[in-house]
Amino acid sequence: MQDTVEELLPETLLGFLTCPTPPAWVEEALRNQSLLLIDHAQCEKKAASTAMSLMYRYVDRPLLLTKMSQLAREELLHFEQVIKVMEARGITYCHLSASRYAEGLRRHVRTEDPWRLVDILIVGAFIEARSCERFACLIPHLDAELAKFYRSLVKSEGRHYEDYLVLARRYAGENGEGDIDTRIAFFADRERELIVSPDETFRFHSGMPMVA
Repeated sequence: MQDTVEELLPETLLGFLTCPTPPAWVEEALRNQSLLLIDHAQCEKKAASTAMSLMYRYVDRPLLLTKMSQLAREELLHFEQVIKVMEARGITYCHLSASRYAEGLRRHVRTEDPWRLVDILIVGAFIEARSCERFACLIPHLDAELAKFYRSLVKSEGRHYEDYLVLARRYAGENGEGDIDTRIAFFADRERELIVSPDETFRFHSGMPMVA
């Protein structure tokens, strides 16, 4: 019996995302598995880069430094693992243009610290949560090898989502912002718009495929 998304993911993560991945995206992903893997590799590399960037910018926050160091190492390991899967399948890694997803969230990040950091961390939580949810959506439809690999990623990506959210709440509290649920709800709305609206380009985090 195949695992369902609800069985693979905690309720808190599913509740954090305000919409599921549309079935049409899953169908498009299954038709474009080589492209899916290439963009997945890029996403892992970008996630490591984001973590390193935070480490360089916010050197006075020990918990952030520790969490981001751990996250960067894990994301680079995942990058290596995706490359290995691609190599075994005869898929050549190449550069792809970025999807609209991450930039569509980051354009709403406030420009001044300490609020900038809080928003960046909230955005990071959404990216990791959606990644985790998409792995879970794909697992029942993939071949045994790729399904096993993606299942192994669900736990770590879920932990990354939790780490980003814990850090966001911590630094918002330290800065006197207090409850950030309103800010999370704002980004949840933006995230949902990106997921359910038509998208010309298929990527790991793309929206609804446009009908030809």
